[in-house]
Amino acid sequence: MRSVVVSELEANLFTILLSFLSLISRSLGDRCENRDVIHVEHTTIPSSVPKVTEGRGSGFNAETEVRKFLNMGANSEAGSSYGDDGIYPDELGITSPLLKEEESEEPEKLETLADVEVPPWNEQITFRGILVSMLLGAVFCIITHKLNFSVGVIPSLNVAAGLLGFFFIKLWTGTLSQLGFWAKPFTRQENTVIQTTVVSCYGLAFSGGFGSYLMAMDRRTYELLGVDYPGNNPADVKVPQLGWMIAFMFTVSFVGLLALVPLRKIMIIDYALTYPSGTATAVLINSFHTSRGAEVARKQVKCLGKYFTISFFWSMFKWFFSGIGDSCGFDNFPSLGLLAFDHRIYFDFSLTYVGVGLICPHIVNCSVVFGALLSWGLLWPLINTREGDWFPAGLGPTDFKGLYGYKVFIAIAIVLGDGLYNFIKIFLVTGRSIVSQYQKNQSLPVTGELEQELKHISPDEKKRRKVFLTEGVPEWVAVAGYVGLAAISIACIPRIFPGMRWYFVFVCYLIAPVLAFCNSYGTGLTDWSLASTYGKLGLFVFASWAGNSGGVMAGLTACGVMMSIVSTAADLVQDFKTGYLTLSSPRSMFISQVLGTALGCVIAPLTFWIFWTAFDVGSQTGEYKAPYAIIYREMAILGITGFSALPSHCLALCIGFFVFAIVTNLIRDLAPQKYSQYIPIPMAMAIPFYIGAYFAIDMFVGTVILFVWEKLNKKEADVYGGAMASGLICGDGIWTIPAAILSLTKINPPICMTFLPAGDAAGNML
Repeated sequence: MRSVVVSELEANLFTILLSFLSLISRSLGDRCENRDVIHVEHTTIPSSVPKVTEGRGSGFNAETEVRKFLNMGANSEAGSSYGDDGIYPDELGITSPLLKEEESEEPEKLETLADVEVPPWNEQITFRGILVSMLLGAVFCIITHKLNFSVGVIPSLNVAAGLLGFFFIKLWTGTLSQLGFWAKPFTRQENTVIQTTVVSCYGLAFSGGFGSYLMAMDRRTYELLGVDYPGNNPADVKVPQLGWMIAFMFTVSFVGLLALVPLRKIMIIDYALTYPSGTATAVLINSFHTSRGAEVARKQVKCLGKYFTISFFWSMFKWFFSGIGDSCGFDNFPSLGLLAFDHRIYFDFSLTYVGVGLICPHIVNCSVVFGALLSWGLLWPLINTREGDWFPAGLGPTDFKGLYGYKVFIAIAIVLGDGLYNFIKIFLVTGRSIVSQYQKNQSLPVTGELEQELKHISPDEKKRRKVFLTEGVPEWVAVAGYVGLAAISIACIPRIFPGMRWYFVFVCYLIAPVLAFCNSYGTGLTDWSLASTYGKLGLFVFASWAGNSGGVMAGLTACGVMMSIVSTAADLVQDFKTGYLTLSSPRSMFISQVLGTALGCVIAPLTFWIFWTAFDVGSQTGEYKAPYAIIYREMAILGITGFSALPSHCLALCIGFFVFAIVTNLIRDLAPQKYSQYIPIPMAMAIPFYIGAYFAIDMFVGTVILFVWEKLNKKEADVYGGAMASGLICGDGIWTIPAAILSLTKINPPICMTFLPAGDAAGNML
């Protein structure tokens, strides 16, 4: 069967799978990579994209890579195709029509899971695990906010979460043993619970809309568009405050966890959906709990710590030269010349995005650079020559009637074209697969005797199914919980957002389970979550429905409700897949999701508040531009007013790039793999159109480092590349905390390092 190219896997498939292979390929085999990531817009990318904030991918064969994960001795003398955890390759459920079947030699089984003792579900959730989850959840929320507010490219940090969770618990048990105290053994089930809790916690930093739909409601975004801008009404403004943000998070974030609980058996066992990111995470965790995997993990943690330290102290060093304002320091270093700097094409020495470039696949990084050079190197200079003709002369750099309007609307056109194409594609693939399953089974096998289910399957699979089917969440709890939370939301959300009428909320909750099922099914097939696409769909529908009277607020709120429900539902089912393969109780997985979500409802707003109070978030001349805030507000306004406010010829250009995104994706899907892998990804190209080219240069530096490293020593690059990338991202991200404290205490950097043309500098010296 021919593999279908899925273009928005970055959010999840690329960050989880490729980063995972980079981390453990020395012991597991060969390598891979994000989305959503790009999780362009969080999947996840990686959910998994990578989570880019708006998720994208590059045609990745998950079956091949998962088989590599399982090949514990691929590069060793043994050459066995089974891991020490006893997972059968043919039991991973890799039957998706998107995945190409490959021939493989019949491997020799080393050991099975049939005789492994599984602790009760309540022993899988531990106090030490909760403490570690809180710590890592806070750290990753800060990192996610930093990435979200700067350029919106968010690689999945799931691998780092699993690796650091393993490290901290091992450190905990080792310390107690050294002190002579008994420590409870660290099991794969506890590791899985920690991973799930951390990911569900920091996931809310993205799906909570702090860099997109919530920021789009802020007064600064309203004023940036212009108080006289058509459709931009002062009534559609909601200034961020901790109280209502935490209340809104608690109101909408738990509903998605209940939407698909009754269908967990259908998704995991009956349909045997792959969920490549969940499968890869399970293999990663299982490998940690073997002697060989634990040794590799220790070496990777050491590598991560080394580059974490380098990145942290480099960020501290840069701070001393950043001066007051936004024009000083290494962030404004004209490394490629002053002319290129004027067009925002330069290397700004950001180790965060060098790390992102190490994680994202080469085609994603090259697509971002191509989009940066196309827009800032060619398109914007050409349009700027039409000043006074296409748009009035002398407008400000953020005036939507001028060049700035072209930048924003063309970026929106590419995002919408790419999203529409992939929405239709995944919808058709999902529908075809569901029809095929229905015709095969004639009915959805929701119930059945456990003994009947366990016939004619391997001992390992019997063990997994027994654990998965005997402990779960009662269906009546899920149904009653969904109805109860929906009623609370209908009562509370209109009070938080006056433009969102109660019947709008009712309609959202009425259709959300259907959309959640479609998204979860598609994620299981392709590892690509369409949560942001469903959110944009709700944004346009409800903004248009509400009209000029509160339409922007209603559209943005509906976007948040839909994104939250659809995203958390897909994450939960994917975590069920991970728990299924690690013999973790579905009940413990559900409770860890609830716990992580509760932590995220508090930690994500609190860490957002650090940025909000310490930095100039939303300023288009600062470090934290929050680029998707303006895009989301503009999309809501378009849903109300149409295209009347566009500058001259902007609509024609938007239509052209909208078609370009669709055609490019179509060519990527139809062309042979050996050619399609070199075709740029439209979503990745769109990111620098509006933001600038500087971060694209950083990511390209990362991909060049990885490319050269692979040529010199591929095995070493595969093992340590992901750990190095995670260290660079985490070190720079954690520096945000002391930087925020310095800012809040009014301690400014002592030096302003700036650059001038030689003639101007000589004149200043005279």
